[in-house]
Amino acid sequence: MPKSNSTPRSFHVHLVSDSTGETLGEVMRASVAQFEDVEMIEHLYALVRSPRQLDRVLQEIERAPGVVMYTIVSSDMRRRLEDHCQKVGVPAIAILDPIIATLSGYLAMPPSSRAGAQHDLDAQYYERIEALNYAIMHDDGQGGDLEGADVVLLGVSRTSKTPTCIYLAHRGVKAANIPLVRGAMEPVGIEKLNKPLVVGLTASPERIVQIRRNRLLSLNEDRDTEYVDDTTVKDEIITAKRLYARHGWPTIDVTRRSVEETAAKILNLVNERKAKLK
Repeated sequence: MPKSNSTPRSFHVHLVSDSTGETLGEVMRASVAQFEDVEMIEHLYALVRSPRQLDRVLQEIERAPGVVMYTIVSSDMRRRLEDHCQKVGVPAIAILDPIIATLSGYLAMPPSSRAGAQHDLDAQYYERIEALNYAIMHDDGQGGDLEGADVVLLGVSRTSKTPTCIYLAHRGVKAANIPLVRGAMEPVGIEKLNKPLVVGLTASPERIVQIRRNRLLSLNEDRDTEYVDDTTVKDEIITAKRLYARHGWPTIDVTRRSVEETAAKILNLVNERKAKLK
């Protein structure tokens, strides 16, 4: 569907949470992305746990009516919020309710009803921090021993290796990345790794050249070099693909993929590998 040339429609979104509000923000942004020519004006109210804090939220909703999304455990505060939204005439959506109700029925047990329970400093939290530190220490071929990694990403320059590793780290996956450069297209010892899943990233030559040119311009460098030469880039990509094929490593084309989509594909590969090893 072609995009309209009309002025984007804007609307207010009030995100009310007794925790950090991160869950609300992610859900709303993912939902709004499905609508073209729409802009949301986001109002975030985090750690709303007292009647006084809720009073301020209700005033803001009345001042700028719009969609209200919330994650609040307290039944009294939920009732006040819902009643006020009904009075003002705006929709109020408790985004976790259907999920929690379904899980409660399936597991045959009630939820804990603790505010911010999804953000407890548990073992998973520390795993994510450890994975993030690992990604930083093993970025761009640094850090030495890679046997401790869950995933090792290979790719020529500008195939989104670093942001993908950081995203994976937030999912608790230890990811390292190694750049493939002319003259060193096969990292020493990479084929001997046992624990990590090695994944090759690639993209179309046109896309790589475009990103590299933009990178140089951001550095106030506009000279033509091999780094942005069409033929050279094509050779790099072909050589990288041959390397992946030779070792049987899974390959992901990131030309039209977001970092999130690339990471999701890698997570699927990791899970498939774990299932085969069981």
